[in-house]
Amino acid sequence: MTQTTAAAGSEADGRASAALARRAATIQVETDRPLGMIDRNIYGHFLEGNFFGNIQGGVFDAESPLSFQEPGVTQGLRRDVVEALRALGVPVCRWPGGNYASAYHWEDGIGPREKRPRRLELTWGGQDGSGREEDNQFGTDEFLTWCRLVGAEPYLNNSGRSVEEAVRWVEYTNHGGDTHYSRLRGENGHAEPYGVTYWGIGNEVYGAWQMGHRSAAQYASDAREHALFMRKVDPGLKLIGVGWNADRSGAWTRELLRQAGGLLDYVSIHLYGASQHLFTSPGGDDEFETTVAQSLYFERELADYANLVALEARRADVARPLALALDEWNIRHLEPPAWPGPQPGDDGGVAPRDLPSGASRDPRFEEGIVRRRMRVNRWSPRTAADSLFYAGVFHALQRLSGHAVPVAMANTVNLVNANGLLAVRPGGLVKSATYHVWDLFQNHTGPIALPVVTESPAVLRPVRQGATTDAEGQLLTRPGMVPYLDVAATLSEDRRTLRLSVINRHRTDAIDAQLVVNGLASGVPPRAGALAIGADVTDVLAANSISAPDSVALRDLGLVEVSEGRYAFPPHSLTLLSFPLAG
Repeated sequence: MTQTTAAAGSEADGRASAALARRAATIQVETDRPLGMIDRNIYGHFLEGNFFGNIQGGVFDAESPLSFQEPGVTQGLRRDVVEALRALGVPVCRWPGGNYASAYHWEDGIGPREKRPRRLELTWGGQDGSGREEDNQFGTDEFLTWCRLVGAEPYLNNSGRSVEEAVRWVEYTNHGGDTHYSRLRGENGHAEPYGVTYWGIGNEVYGAWQMGHRSAAQYASDAREHALFMRKVDPGLKLIGVGWNADRSGAWTRELLRQAGGLLDYVSIHLYGASQHLFTSPGGDDEFETTVAQSLYFERELADYANLVALEARRADVARPLALALDEWNIRHLEPPAWPGPQPGDDGGVAPRDLPSGASRDPRFEEGIVRRRMRVNRWSPRTAADSLFYAGVFHALQRLSGHAVPVAMANTVNLVNANGLLAVRPGGLVKSATYHVWDLFQNHTGPIALPVVTESPAVLRPVRQGATTDAEGQLLTRPGMVPYLDVAATLSEDRRTLRLSVINRHRTDAIDAQLVVNGLASGVPPRAGALAIGADVTDVLAANSISAPDSVALRDLGLVEVSEGRYAFPPHSLTLLSFPLAG
């Protein structure tokens, strides 16, 4: 998709931004030149062991009356979580991490639960109130059974530190013969192979924070050996190697593809956004504009890394098709580390705590904090503003579907609790604002991406470079034009329905747009089915809670008029228009 600007202005100088926004935009769609097929796995998810309620107190709670009580592998799985996710649909889910995977031994999590070892947890243990020990009550069989219940394809990520351990894990899950590990699987209640297709080889191995951190050359050699022997157990595996987009020299990716590119299917990339609204509001900047613009950073990083992978694959003579796996992504809500640590609140958000008031909420007024790295609040609920950021990332993923190295999988961090789609508490759960974004895209847009040219009012502003910081921990920005309208178009599988998803990033004003299909305004049907998120919200920081579960939700507007191809998109909203196509 190409986006151009018909008008530009600066918020800083206060010049008639509302008048700018009211100018008409033009959206041109071509239905006969598809960009590519959208892989459903871009709507995927992530669960991590011992991570802020992902597993214990999230998908698994042996003591909860809301969990399955029947003896067996399902005992302790939260039934309400399964039902909410089955209703949504979960294409693929990555487990056990993340950083947690680097020190994980899969055999700790199989067999009778009462006999499983309790281990000191070396990744997240003790951080911000998390437990220091892992009880391994939720292991391989529980995860794969949970995936079957919610309808997800499992994505198992091994540590990448031991070929032997990785090979035996594949043997346990996938081999149908009469070996020790296939018999052990049968003894644990699953005689038939699970048939796990997606396997990761390590996590962020380039980072000194990982157990098993090593150089590009060493990791590439190890990844090649892992891939070679894992495929000896099951030739049908799809393997994900650790990529590193932050290495601007490209050396990491070059070495990985030179040594192991012919054995991999995906190269991973991790991206995070950042919002500081927790301490800059109320009474200050709620960071709405900063939040919704960060999807532009994601799109540029993804496109640049896809180009790099394509280039290095050609140089290495890699004939195997490659794709990107954005297997960690989210937007982090940051806060000063001097504040009391956040804890989960009964209503689905953060429990009450004593915070500074007034100007002292801004870290610039707290001596020493401005030069310290902020803390991620893992219990902060997802907001209406966040929902537009997520939608922008999905637009980017759809637009990149036609790239030589498309994004063919994405896994948001996290699915349950820890800034996830579901906030789960002892008394119940709530679907966050982001749950409804996933619902709109994976269940209501089409699988065929179309080219779109959007001429939209825009604003020149600093675009935050996600959670990237300088040496002093300050978030980086880069000036850029931010179009108020962000548009993606898809076709249904039978090519009879055009779906147009439109984000209006303007805080206060609707934007009137002229729609053009295949060069003709008259080609736009006079009515469309409409779904919307955020159009009825007055507070851009609105979030759902157990007591108010529908503050930010997917609204069905029924049939709406699109007279002469024109439609006014409400402020701070995501709208999906569905048009039947003639013939």
